[in-house]
Amino acid sequence: MTDHTVNSSPKLCARIGGALYLIIIVIGLFGEAFVRDRLIVSGDAAATAANIMSHESLWRFHIAAELFLLICAVALLLILYALLRPVSRDLALLAVFINLVSIGIEAATTMYLLQALFPLGNAGYLKAFTREQLYAMASLSLKSHGYGFSVSLLFFGCFCLIVGYLIFRSGYLPKTIGVLMQIAGLSYLTNSFALILSPAFANRLFPAILLPAFVGEASLCLWLLVKGVNVPKWQEQVSVGRFSGA
Repeated sequence: MTDHTVNSSPKLCARIGGALYLIIIVIGLFGEAFVRDRLIVSGDAAATAANIMSHESLWRFHIAAELFLLICAVALLLILYALLRPVSRDLALLAVFINLVSIGIEAATTMYLLQALFPLGNAGYLKAFTREQLYAMASLSLKSHGYGFSVSLLFFGCFCLIVGYLIFRSGYLPKTIGVLMQIAGLSYLTNSFALILSPAFANRLFPAILLPAFVGEASLCLWLLVKGVNVPKWQEQVSVGRFSGA
């Protein structure tokens, strides 16, 4: 996305960003609520394995959707950088770097979902293991995915804090959304650190701790999609940045 494209139609770019964000939210909810929550049985590796094997096509579609989500996330990141750069180029760039780390970790972590299928296949070498051992291998892959995803959210939480600050300072996006995004960032950080430091405590927090995160992200998504940005104020910030050499 060139500077000319953003400068000529920041509202259109914002709405494209909102559409991408909506895709990300929908795919994320689909994977969490309609696939993993339904197929993974906590504490029962055999039941989980049976569910995944009987719904292998759904499981594979879920993995493909998660990877498509990450492609959309990279495109959204570019749009957010272009829209928020007039506030502070350095902070916007820092947000990009932090979120790229999060996306990279999440991409690697998604492979654990694919890895969970390997012990449940029909390859000849799997005969060296008992059925219980194979189920345990699949279960460990799923647990690794959960913790890896949590680590990615640590970086994403930092991204939300920076983006929330930039939105609050922008003048062309609502301050309320900036505050909500910072609350979302704190929620992600709290949930992830709790899972790493005290899983039992994290289980008590989840999913209530992530509700503010959903509200913040959904608010930004809908605002970008429906309202976009205040173009005159955005152009004013761009002009100030050029004058100051930012």
